Amino acid sequence: MLTAAIHNLPTMPELIDGLPNISGWEPELASVMQSQQPVFLTNTNLRLEEVSAAFAIALHMHQPTIPAGVDRGLINHLQYMFEHSQEGDNHNAAPFAWCYSRMGDLIPELVAQGCNPRVMLDYSGNLLWGLRQMERHDILDNLKRITCDPTYQPYVEWLGTMWGHAVVSSTPIPDIKLHIQAWQHHFAAIFGWEALARVRGFSPPEMHLPNHPDTLYEFVKALTDCGYRWVLVQEHSVETLTGEALPDKYLPHQLVARNSQGEVATIVALIKTQGSDTKLVGQMQPYYEAKTRDRQTLGEISIPSLVTQIGDGENGGVMMNEFPDAFKRACYDMRDQGTSGAKTVAMTGTEYLELIAAAGVTPDRFPTCQAIHQHQIWQRVPSDRITPEAVATAIADLQQTHPQIHFEGASWTNHMSWVRGYENVLTPMNQLSAQFHQQFDPLLAQSTDRAAITRSHPYRQALLHNLLLQTSCFRYWGQGAWTDYAQQIYEQGKAAISDHS
Repeated sequence: MLTAAIHNLPTMPELIDGLPNISGWEPELASVMQSQQPVFLTNTNLRLEEVSAAFAIALHMHQPTIPAGVDRGLINHLQYMFEHSQEGDNHNAAPFAWCYSRMGDLIPELVAQGCNPRVMLDYSGNLLWGLRQMERHDILDNLKRITCDPTYQPYVEWLGTMWGHAVVSSTPIPDIKLHIQAWQHHFAAIFGWEALARVRGFSPPEMHLPNHPDTLYEFVKALTDCGYRWVLVQEHSVETLTGEALPDKYLPHQLVARNSQGEVATIVALIKTQGSDTKLVGQMQPYYEAKTRDRQTLGEISIPSLVTQIGDGENGGVMMNEFPDAFKRACYDMRDQGTSGAKTVAMTGTEYLELIAAAGVTPDRFPTCQAIHQHQIWQRVPSDRITPEAVATAIADLQQTHPQIHFEGASWTNHMSWVRGYENVLTPMNQLSAQFHQQFDPLLAQSTDRAAITRSHPYRQALLHNLLLQTSCFRYWGQGAWTDYAQQIYEQGKAAISDHS
């Protein structure tokens, strides 16, 4: 049950002077996201005692914003694909657009057929803005149907993310929270405050979990400050507090982040199993894996195991072509299970956590985990002697004696570094961030009306370019056109800040 206060909040514009609404309503965000009320429990049609195991799948959707429009204007890469269909794989533009929309058709179809589907959706801010720029109102309206209509909303959970698809470990620390809040602003402007109040899980871009103690701490603290209750992490990016692989990836964990000052922040983590291959989701492997699992005991309370997986929602032939039928077949199979015995069912992450909480399993009962390689740091730094200098010395020692260990974090693209070899992107990225904060932080500190600044066009334009420059694609796709795009965004952002100074 949502509080009456949410219903009294003003409707936010989605676009302001042609820019996405990504700032200016921070107090309203806080009032919505700090609510502790359940968001799925009152509407779920599942009974925990009837479930042997569950699975949760998430679809990750992203297209970057690039300066490739008229006069180097900012457009979405999907638009570029449509306009340059002869290049590379750009002939897939129409199938990609269909993938962004199709859950709005699949969910109502399956519900009408007596099925009980579930899906989690993770769309970057870049993509949401790009769809509106392209006037693909049909796609956004289809998504609104399953997000806001009470008939279908219980079957769909949105996950928050970094607005500009930024990899957390290489994002300037002051900008981590800005990305998180920018996405919340933009999502609420499109789908409404009530829809935002149901967004309680977070999906990091590239499934990337920073493992530098200070960055991890700031990330976890930003998530909890912004009202998130849980984060999706990859099993290979975390370890037990004693440095081993997780013994049970089918239970929720408590992610512990300790910084170089000895401060600790925690958040619930759902563990994404196995690798990053979209075939796992495209062929509904999580469902078939869950069918082999059973209930487990946690704190003397029996709860279902949860298999959790995420994959690109549009990328590759399996997701484009095979997923819809595989998704339907799994839903039909669940619908047609016999009435005797416990069942395997689909759930969303928050729905699962709220159901087990109602059964008495609270986060303090969850097993703990930490980011990979943390144990080797804390072995070298006694708990009563944690200082920034001691942690820095421990990290330097580790990198000297174990050159294979790095503290850029871990993701589903562990074959590449998000830092090494990209100084021509990272240097301007850090410079633009510094210029942005040098320009606006003193104004915000002195102002008695922060909204007057954060709702202003100069602030929003500078913030937009700052967040866009941190998009992972400018490093993922290698040197050349993509790093050139980054340089152009840097120049545009620098000019926007200079015009205001």
